[in-house]
Order: sequence, then C-alpha cells, then structure tokens
Amino acid sequence: MITSFHIEMLPFNLHILILSKLRSLAFFPSQIFALHVTMKTYKPNGRRFIISSFFFIIFLCVLASINEIRFDSFLILGSCAFSQTPTRNSSSATNFLSVNSSSLSTNNEIRILIGILTLPDQYQKRHFLRLIYGTQPPIMGAKVDIKFVFCNLTKEDQKVLVALEIMRYDDIIILNCQENMNKGKTYTYFSSLPELFSVSDDQPYYPPYHYVMKADDDTYIRLESFVESLRPLPREDLYYGYVIPCPSMDPFVHYMSGMGYLVSWDIAEWIRESDIPKSHLEGPEDKVFGEWLRDGHRARHRYNAKWSMYNFPEPPTRCTHELWPDTIAVHMLKNQEKWIQTLNYFNVTRDLKPSKLYHI
Repeated sequence: MITSFHIEMLPFNLHILILSKLRSLAFFPSQIFALHVTMKTYKPNGRRFIISSFFFIIFLCVLASINEIRFDSFLILGSCAFSQTPTRNSSSATNFLSVNSSSLSTNNEIRILIGILTLPDQYQKRHFLRLIYGTQPPIMGAKVDIKFVFCNLTKEDQKVLVALEIMRYDDIIILNCQENMNKGKTYTYFSSLPELFSVSDDQPYYPPYHYVMKADDDTYIRLESFVESLRPLPREDLYYGYVIPCPSMDPFVHYMSGMGYLVSWDIAEWIRESDIPKSHLEGPEDKVFGEWLRDGHRARHRYNAKWSMYNFPEPPTRCTHELWPDTIAVHMLKNQEKWIQTLNYFNVTRDLKPSKLYHI
C-alpha cells in the first residue's frame, strides 16, 4: 500500500516527528509510506496550525490501529498454529486407550485393566484395535485402561517400531518372558501387575485396578456392557468369564475361556506370591489358570457371562451364538470380514458427524 500526502504549514520539527512516527508504523515490508513534504515559508497561523495538527493526529491514530489489528491477528494465528503441534510431553502420548468418565480419576470409580495378549509383529492388528476401542464413548463412573501385552523383543525392527508406538500411544506392556502362550506368558502377565502398578504419585489409589483382565486379540469387547455387568459384583476373590466346556453353565466346575477372563486385584497379588502357579506353568493357559484357583482355593466369587460372551456365529458350534444386543464380548474374529460384520451389527459408526468433507 503506497500512501502519498502533503504536509503544509507545519513547523519543521513537527515534520520530523510525523515522519519518524510513520516509519515506526511501517511494520510489514509491503507497507511503504512515501512522505512528500512541501516546505513553505512558515507563517504563524494559529487556526490553520491547530486544524492541520488535529487531522494529522487522527490520521496517525488510524494507521496505528490498522497495524495493531494486523499484528494481533498475526500473533493469534501463530499461537494457534503452535498449539496444534504435538510435543513429546503432550497428552496424546498419555495412555491412548483409556476410556474414562472424566480426565480426573477418583477413588470412587470402578477401575479396570484389560491386557490384550498379542505378538510384537502385530502392528496392524494393534492399530485396528486402537480404532475399535478408542472410539467407544466414555463410561460414567469408570476407568478402563487397555494395554497390549507381549514378551521380549527379538528383532531390531521391533525395537524401533514398538518404541515409536510406545512414544505415541503409551499402551504397551513388554514382559520379561519368551513368546509362548502356553508356557508361562499368562503367569508372567498377572504376576507382574502388582509391581508394574504399585501405589505411587501416578497411581495414588489402592488397588490401582479393582479388576484385571486377560483377553485375546480376536475378541471384541463392548466396554459399556462389560462395565455394567461388573458394577454389582464383589471386588475381592472374583473370577469372571465364559465357562468352559461350552454346554456348562456352572462356573465352579472347570474354568473360564481364554477369549477373555477377569479376576479381582487380590487374585493377581496372590498369583505373584503363591508357589502354586509357579510350579504349574505349562499347558493350555486358560485351563491352567483355572487349576491354579482350584488348587489354591481361590475365587469363591465366580460369574459366568455366558451368553453375553460367545464365539462368532459362523461356523456354528456349541460355543457360538448369533449376534444379539445383550452382548459383552464376541470371540473368534479371525478375519476382517467377521470384524466388519460384527461392527456393522452393533452400528459402531452411528456417532459419525455429517460433514461436507466426506460422503459415506
């Protein structure tokens, strides 16, 4: 913008003052102020002097206002841009899969840890499950943390890629064990929890979780239904899941299916301290777990979640059930087609907001 004007009938020192002020206002390089001062013999004229000075003062104020508005807008735009930039300590890297009623945890809410046992190389599966669980709505009066659990890393690429996942999502537990489900991985998971989540500044409440769960990565858990089924149950000496064998409805005879079973925190502490689990590590992990509780006379409170937990309906077996609204968990989702069929049935995209940016 080029502004040309003439200053007449002003004293020389006022010319200099105005010129200095105008130069100080030239904030942006594109704003070029050309000042043409026509010097005439100064003859005192009080009225003309006052009027001229008055209009130039108004002019200077207008210019100052324009520059101030533009500068403030620039600052606001800059601050917005920087506020959108993630940092190493940003909240996006804090427990990505945490479904809470609020950002502040309280001692009155029900606290649940779900450990999904998987393998280090299952990157796509973990990202898919983050979508599945990260889009489920908060649950009033509950805190549900979901962690992916596997044993020691054995490849160089894992050490890079898994480390990046942890930096971004903070939802992985790496156990000190060999990767074999039926040779002690489940024991290492449960026995490690009391040390991993001991009371601290970050974990001020005891127990840190009322319940801890082991789940397969081909199980879909509907978190709200799951939490509501737990609310009326005891928070000590509890064993919860889908009773095996499939036709059985008695939770005190055998054990709970490995699709997903849950115990109260005191049982996790018992697994860490007792010699019974340590002496019996090998075998089908869900069956072995049930035998620990039987031999240790633990889990006097048991809850059979059948048929709210079941296997995917195809192919039909004695463990399958058709999809229905009263569902807590669906197991055996071994491929994307089964996942999509299940997610469509429960209409998981119903909260998608309309937008001009897409059409689905």
